[in-house]
Amino acid sequence: MSISLDTIPVRDGEELNRRKLESFIRENFDQLSDDSLTIRQFGTGSSNLTYQVSIGDWEAVLRRPPLGPVAPKAHDMKREFTILKELHPIFPLAPKPYLYNESLLDAPFFLMERRRGIVLDTSFPDGYQPTEALCRSISEKMVDTLVDLHSINHEHTKLGEISHPDGFMERQVHGWIKRYNRSKTDDIKGVDELTNWMAANIPKSQSPAVIHYDFKLNNTMFSHDDYSKLVGLFDWEMATVGDPLADLGAAMGYWLQEDDPEILKKGMGKPPVTVMKGFMTREEFIESYASKSGRDVSQMNFYLTFAYFKLAVICQQIYYRWKMGQTSDERFRHLNHFVASLISHARNNASVNR
Repeated sequence: MSISLDTIPVRDGEELNRRKLESFIRENFDQLSDDSLTIRQFGTGSSNLTYQVSIGDWEAVLRRPPLGPVAPKAHDMKREFTILKELHPIFPLAPKPYLYNESLLDAPFFLMERRRGIVLDTSFPDGYQPTEALCRSISEKMVDTLVDLHSINHEHTKLGEISHPDGFMERQVHGWIKRYNRSKTDDIKGVDELTNWMAANIPKSQSPAVIHYDFKLNNTMFSHDDYSKLVGLFDWEMATVGDPLADLGAAMGYWLQEDDPEILKKGMGKPPVTVMKGFMTREEFIESYASKSGRDVSQMNFYLTFAYFKLAVICQQIYYRWKMGQTSDERFRHLNHFVASLISHARNNASVNR
């Protein structure tokens, strides 16, 4: 579906304390109308809970962790707030953060600005027929945005205080393997073979850069008036200072193309728009990134393999929460099948250069 970040009524069990939240907002924002607080929920996304809160013409976005137990160090609202506070002034696609609170709603949360535009996911808006040239232009804009992000001088920010770039890929590989083992539910063929291969083939990290680490089309927003103009980049919870090729690999893990296996393209529903004619292939995207950034991409096979595994773990953690009854969201009921497909695809990708 193509959305303009439309909202839905708050899902059962995911309500916020309206009275406390309205008092908090009125205490911290001036010139608000006498209208009551309105709370709506963003229906997409399967990690943190995200809401639109508004009083009259004033509006903001609220983010908080999912319900139930969460993985260690995951869903760190204070960290994401800090990242946005540091990045927004120098990278305006990152939304402006407003306020952070630890305990008002019995869970950490923060408020940030609400942006308006079009989020492209599995289709363009109804009735709109994109040209191949536009699809190519959107691809180029995604490459340029990633290159621009990786060119930020992180030493001029406080991001280094919450990041550990030395040994980044070693920690990532072994850390995500541990995450998988903690959330394991089904026995999936080849997991040990895959994780052993990754642990034995970690490349030397390139010079560290600011990385988003969840860079994909449905985390970006384009202008209503120009679908090739970016107006926002969201979901910064995984951002850090680390290996930029890990960021490129993660982006390519989401960047599906027409000749990918059907189970991969439709693992979580309809395939993304990147399967349409005009969009770059992964190889073209990587080559364009290499040309514009000057970075060596000869080890991208490893990074892409790891990206598929990392995505499998993220889905496994979500499925684990459903399996344990920590969420009743029916979108997650069959997510274990997609996890198995991602593991298989990662194994096949790893075998390319064996």
